[in-house]
Amino acid sequence: MSDQPLHEQHCTAIAKGEPPLAPDEVRALLAALDPPWELVADGQAIQRRFEFRNYYRTLAFVNAVAWIAHRADHHPDMEFGYNRCLVRYSTHAVGGLSRNDFICAARVNRLLDGETPH
Repeated sequence: MSDQPLHEQHCTAIAKGEPPLAPDEVRALLAALDPPWELVADGQAIQRRFEFRNYYRTLAFVNAVAWIAHRADHHPDMEFGYNRCLVRYSTHAVGGLSRNDFICAARVNRLLDGETPH
């Protein structure tokens, strides 16, 4: 584990077949996310729902998340509509969660630091 905040850490390449994070590691990393994300899919993914005032703000957020994903080479599943976006991270190569999921989630949280999304 690093002493650096999650949003300052870097994603690493993960080979197919590497093991996912252990449940105690998942709990510790989940607790480090502020605002919190929710553990879903039987502990195989984390997600957070964001709500916005309008379509423009929603789409700007979606594009910012896409930029984070491109830079980190770690891509979430996203569902969005007029004033909402659901962001879900998991690492398909490990069949569950990796540290990369939490690093990217922390970066997504930082997009709205000090701002109310809706």
